[in-house]
Amino acid sequence: MLKKFSFFKKLSKQENIEQSVKNADLVCRDIVVSKLSHLDILDYRYSTKEARQELGLDDELIHQLVEDYVAQIIKASVQFEKYLANMTLLNENNTFCDYTPLRELVHKNLGVARNLRIKDAEILLYEMMIKEDLKYLGNCLQVLKACAIKLKPECAYNTFQLIELKNSL
Repeated sequence: MLKKFSFFKKLSKQENIEQSVKNADLVCRDIVVSKLSHLDILDYRYSTKEARQELGLDDELIHQLVEDYVAQIIKASVQFEKYLANMTLLNENNTFCDYTPLRELVHKNLGVARNLRIKDAEILLYEMMIKEDLKYLGNCLQVLKACAIKLKPECAYNTFQLIELKNSL
């Protein structure tokens, strides 16, 4: 799943980042237009203005916190994917699916998105808290990752690189 955003092609770092942003935008547009249009997040662009005003923090600190959020979402997406894969297997075998571990992880990330006033992430994570359709949850996750990549591309790139390095050890 991580390779979908093409951080691992043999290009320069900047070319990888640019290509990944394009791919993230395509993934986001495709899924939102075809499956999540009711969420009205397609043209959302994050601004630090609301967070600055409501939290009383300077722009530099908010940008650092947003980078931490992007890294957190990308790292959590690996766990989200594992939960969804396991739940899909259980569902296919007509076995009870416990949504609690998934929802606990969603809740943790939802709190951060709310605190930073990242509206598209708030909406997607809220949907992941309340829905039980595994395909729908998978679509929300894909869009959430794509939005995180578009929010802070270099941070996303660095986080994907760390995950890839850790997995290779």
